[in-house]
Amino acid sequence: MQRVIVGSAVLLWWIATTAMADGHRPSNPQEVKLIASLQGPALYQAYCATCHGTDARGGGPMAESLKVAPADLTRIAARNAGVFPLARVSNIISGEEQLPRGHGNRTMPVWGPIFSRVESDRDLGRVRIDNLARYLRDLQSAK
Repeated sequence: MQRVIVGSAVLLWWIATTAMADGHRPSNPQEVKLIASLQGPALYQAYCATCHGTDARGGGPMAESLKVAPADLTRIAARNAGVFPLARVSNIISGEEQLPRGHGNRTMPVWGPIFSRVESDRDLGRVRIDNLARYLRDLQSAK
C-alpha cells in the first residue's frame, strides 16, 4: 500500500512538474492514478503533499518550482475570520469554484474529474473531495 502511495506521489510530482512548467494543469486527468483509499489523510499525502508539504504549510518538494507559492492550508480558517469554509474548499478542490483573485492562474490541478472516475459502477469523487476537505478542516492551526 505504501508503495502505491509513494508511486502515486512520484507520478503526480512528474505530471505537476511538466504541466506547471508552462502554467497549465494536466491535460489528461486519466494520467493520474487513483489510490485505493478514500480517507482524507491518504488522499492529501498522495495528491497534495508534493506542493503543500506533508505539514500542509506550503513547503512541499514542488513548491520552489511553482510560479505561485502553494498556500498554507493550515491557515484557511484564519484567512476566513476563523471559520473553515468547507463547501468552498470542496468546490475549489473539485474545480467548481475558481481560486481567489490574486492567487495567479490556476496551476493547482482540478481533482474533480480525477477523483470522479467510475469504479465498480460507482463514482466516489464526491466522497473523496468531502473527505479531503474535512481533513483540511481538521488541520487548521489555532494560531
